[in-house]
Order: sequence, then structure tokens, then C-alpha cells
Amino acid sequence: MPALRSPHALLYATRPGALPARFRRERVLLVGCGDVGVRVARDLGQRVRLLALTTDASRVAGLRALGITPLVGNLDKPDSLKRLSGLATRLVHLAPPPGSGGQDPRTRALLQVLRRRSHLQSLVYGSTSGVYGDCQGEVVTENRMLNAATARAQRRIDAEQRIRHFGRVSAVRVNTLRIPGIYAPDREGGTPRERLLKGTPVLQASDDVFTNHIHADDLARACIAALWRGLPGRVYNVNDDTCLKMGDYFDLAADLYGLQRPPRVPRDTATAQLPLMLLSFMSESRRLDNTRLKSELRVALRYATVAQGLQAGVTAPSSS
Repeated sequence: MPALRSPHALLYATRPGALPARFRRERVLLVGCGDVGVRVARDLGQRVRLLALTTDASRVAGLRALGITPLVGNLDKPDSLKRLSGLATRLVHLAPPPGSGGQDPRTRALLQVLRRRSHLQSLVYGSTSGVYGDCQGEVVTENRMLNAATARAQRRIDAEQRIRHFGRVSAVRVNTLRIPGIYAPDREGGTPRERLLKGTPVLQASDDVFTNHIHADDLARACIAALWRGLPGRVYNVNDDTCLKMGDYFDLAADLYGLQRPPRVPRDTATAQLPLMLLSFMSESRRLDNTRLKSELRVALRYATVAQGLQAGVTAPSSS
């Protein structure tokens, strides 16, 4: 990755009366500093000044311990976001939309603040591969027409459109990352183990769907790469090289964990047995193409397949 310091920082470092070092460093703001945001911060380390928006005042001490400057605010309360204006040089937006409605007022509120006074050079937005809808198992590139089948994905499309428009009317380089299922053995709920222990069924082979994955560490690295390497207005699929149907993925995990493979059921039986959220994932089949991720962002995946990522968790000394 190119050096993180900007040409302006180099200028300040060599002329008389240079700005203090704390002002010369890039200022990266994390909006939505959950598991993936913390991984982004960990990978960036002290090369930049890290800031994070948090709605929870109880997280302030923990964020500071990670070397992150916490900013208490709420995307649902636009008046609490005023201090974000002109604060960051780069921004990673990982905050999800609200749980209802057809739009994303949180992204709208954030962009309104950023428009007032901005030193932003780049903005990376974490979207979802669900915006493609059901592709019937076809290989999907970033040029595919969006066909969201759920309100959840429609809200993401609204956010993507707002981000794209912001990039067009400002000098900020924006990128959208379309993210599938995130997993990691050290992430809460980040492996199939709990579902396997419950014996939750999966679809029989004839009804099964292709599913896509990305290890949380590789996702964090993709966010950082996009901040500095993304092409203006570009969309990137962020997934690994795995090509598995959902049932095969759970079979693989069961074998690694030494657990019983989940029962296979036909789709009509699953419809009567499983929650609507889970059924929505079982209703969409696609194989994401990650060529841009590798060629343009030059991300070399640490965990090229879910087999490698899950196995790393099984063999790690700290795993239980």
C-alpha cells in the first residue's frame, strides 16, 4: 500500500513553521465502529489519527484504549453530528440503515453534515451484496443491474445512491463495498457453530443456493485499500474465492468442528420451519466476482476460502 501520508504532510514536514505532527497525520473517521471498524483501526494503527462516532458513551474508555478518539453522536439525531463537519480527511461508513422504511436517513444525515465544511479526500461505504437480489446462481460483477428483493436491501440501495451523488457534487472520492456474509472465529456469532449445535436445517441439494463470504480481517483490509486506492465512484464486490452452496458450507463447518451435519429439507418444508430472515437468505443465489477487489484494490486475501478461515480458528491456540 502506498505511504499513508499526503503530499501536504510532506510539505509541512519540510518547511519552517511546520504544523505539529498531530495535525499532519491523516484523520480517519470510523462511522459504525463495531467489530469490523475495530479491525480497521487495529490495522491502521498509529499511521493515522483515528476517530470513531459512537452512540454509546460507555464505549468511550474502550475506544480510547484502542488508540481511537471517540466522538459521541447519533446518526438518528442530526444535531449531534455537527462536530463531524471538517474533521476527517478520510471516512469509513459502516453504520447500517434503520430496521424499517425504504430509505436510509442515517446516511442522509451524515452526508448533510459533511457537505457543510469538508476536508475529506475519500469515503468508503460498506453496503451489502443483497442489493443484487436473486441471480439464480449466476456469476455477478459490479455492473449487474440491482434487483433488491427485501426492504433491508432497498435501504442499502438508497444509501448507495446518496453516496454516489455526494461524490459527484463534491471533490470527495467515494467507493461502495458490496459485502456478503462476514465471518471470523473471533467475531461474535461469526461462525456456523451455534446454528449447527441447534440442528437448524438447510435446503436439500436440488433447492440449495450459492452463498458468498468474506473473513472480517480481509474486509477490514479492503476498507483500508479502498480509502487510498479506490477509483472514483467505483463499486467493489468484497468476497473471497469460495464457491459453495449454503448447505455445503454448513457441512464443511460441521466436519471441521466435529459436529453433526445439519439435516437437509426441501424448500416447502423450510418455509414452514424457519424464520423469515433466514428464509430470505435461502431465497437468493449468486456467485460474486471479486476481480476488481484483487486487480484494482490489490487486496491479497489472507483467507482465500472459508475452509482456510474456519480452519485457522480451529487450530489457533486460543480457540476453545
